[in-house]
Amino acid sequence: MNIIYQIAIIFSICWVGQIIESLLPFPFPASVAAMVLLFTLLCLRAVRVDHIREKSDFLLGNMAFFFIPAGVSIINYFDVLRSALLPLLVICLVTTVLTFAATAYSVRLTRYLMDRRKKQ
Repeated sequence: MNIIYQIAIIFSICWVGQIIESLLPFPFPASVAAMVLLFTLLCLRAVRVDHIREKSDFLLGNMAFFFIPAGVSIINYFDVLRSALLPLLVICLVTTVLTFAATAYSVRLTRYLMDRRKKQ
């Protein structure tokens, strides 16, 4: 599929997510609205995975590059964060462990349900 076409699909969905965000009467992230829209379009087969595979693989492969501006912004406010460094580290540690545990139990539940379905 033509790379320009793939970029057009992805950015159009992001643009519609921005429009949805501006129309909602409550705060809602445009990126989440765009992901829900993309998921819906993929489920309805209005957009096929092959239509966006090459460009989305490129974006996922280079995702770390897109976090550089956020990291630089954090360094700009390090003097503010220094006063709350210990609570921030504890929060990061606890949420990381909770995320690992939730992922592990989700995988276990999924495997259990898949094994149970195979036996039926």
